[in-house]
Amino acid sequence: MIGPSALSREFWETGQSAACPIYDMHGHMGPWSAIYFPRGETDQMIRTMDECGVRMLCFTHHSALRCPDLGNAPSIEAVRRYPDRLRAYCLINGNHPDLVERDVAAFAQYRDVYVGFKFLSDYFAVPLSDPRNRPAWEYADQHKLLVLCHTWGGSPYDGPAEVRRMAERYPNLRLLMGHSCHGEWDEAIKLARDLPNVYLELTAVFDDRGILEKFVRGVGSERMLFGTDLPWFDPHHAVGALLSADISDEDRHNIMHRNAEKLLAPFLGKE
Repeated sequence: MIGPSALSREFWETGQSAACPIYDMHGHMGPWSAIYFPRGETDQMIRTMDECGVRMLCFTHHSALRCPDLGNAPSIEAVRRYPDRLRAYCLINGNHPDLVERDVAAFAQYRDVYVGFKFLSDYFAVPLSDPRNRPAWEYADQHKLLVLCHTWGGSPYDGPAEVRRMAERYPNLRLLMGHSCHGEWDEAIKLARDLPNVYLELTAVFDDRGILEKFVRGVGSERMLFGTDLPWFDPHHAVGALLSADISDEDRHNIMHRNAEKLLAPFLGKE
């Protein structure tokens, strides 16, 4: 049911809110095999962001996931084209330890592009804690970076046990639980309660009725981050889910922009 709050009314009437910009902390870019994205290229995604009031997207280009020869180069190019709207995660694939070492060694050259690293351990069948990933984890901890990890309930690669292991081992980084250990909601809440460097990222959570309220009650909106997997999901759907949830406008502000603004401040020269 649509809430009666002032913020909800503003979004429904105008499509966005000047007082509540959106920071999407989990995105992608470019084509993907076996699926059609009507707006998957950089300029098209900026258009979608403009329509929804998304001020900034933190993403990993699809080429980095599947094309080691291209790697993170398309992400770098996109951010350099839209430095006020985009930031990237440097993708880490433990199956290519030589590339991991190369990308970590070059990270400092792209401080205007990167906010941290991205792990998709379930894609690559390389656990978060695999020694081949260690250079990236150590660098992120040393430099207090963001680390976005796919996290899935029941996964031996990036399930709750792996998340806890890494967050405890590297307390100086900020670990963003992509998809929030989807399905193991209580474990996700426990991780965020126990570990101050862990955040619940909401991509795909918006599809499950009642989980937003459960997270707000269990952890607090200060530990939740807006994310959509753009262009896989449309931000309009995620915004609608937030506006329809039984939470306060203060919670919505935290989730849509305040928490992300704090995390991104050191990377945007606003600290």
